[in-house]
Amino acid sequence: MLPKVDHGEFTYEGTGKLKDRHALITGADSGIGRAVALAFAREGADVAISYLSEDQDAKKTESLVTKAGRKAILLPGDIGVPSIAERIARESVDAFGSIDILVNNAAFQRTYENFEDIPDDEFEETYRINVFAMFRLCKALLPQMKPGGTIINTGSIQSFDPTPTLIAYASTKVAIVSFTRSLASFAIKRGVRVNAVAPGPVWTPLIPSTLPKNKVKEFGSKTVFGRPAQPSEIAPIYVFLASDLSSYVSGEIYGVTGGQMPI
Repeated sequence: MLPKVDHGEFTYEGTGKLKDRHALITGADSGIGRAVALAFAREGADVAISYLSEDQDAKKTESLVTKAGRKAILLPGDIGVPSIAERIARESVDAFGSIDILVNNAAFQRTYENFEDIPDDEFEETYRINVFAMFRLCKALLPQMKPGGTIINTGSIQSFDPTPTLIAYASTKVAIVSFTRSLASFAIKRGVRVNAVAPGPVWTPLIPSTLPKNKVKEFGSKTVFGRPAQPSEIAPIYVFLASDLSSYVSGEIYGVTGGQMPI
């Protein structure tokens, strides 16, 4: 990819904000997920890396975590399948003893110029991966979280300013915002905070693989920066929400949109 994706390999410096905590991050093999895994590790957290099937990419994320001196485990599988989501939750707890931070980041999207061209099964699959997997992982892991635990869901600018060609994906991101705000009211009774990050355009492998070439060329041009964000520019928000710095923050949606719109 040109420009090259920056996950913070040469720039992110940790200061112990997540020392000895344990995180599960879905979609952690590339893009925002990899950048968050790297940042969490450099802040002192062990990381369970959930991903679909891209073993080589996942091993790169694993290497970044272990080079930071933290433990990493690889958890492949389609989290949209209930039994696999349950297995990933169970194996992450078995590996680390507990999960203190859950980042629901994995997502599926595809572009369609015509609404009627969206296949029914693909619309369902988008919800299966983006929404139902998040629900199941929260349901599995929230009961074992101790006070101070955090859940961070990845929303999108599409939650508030949807693109017609991304109607399936955008509508799931609206659901994630509502889910986040609702779950926050339940989770705080356990001392667990729930928030979401809503990025604008971010330069990840998802973009050239799912958008038409002309759209890729224009991607991010409407921001005040005139470019998309790099994943390394998004990860610090996740660190903030995972750490004690955000001890009075729950049910919030943090926009990182490059000035494209207020959230």
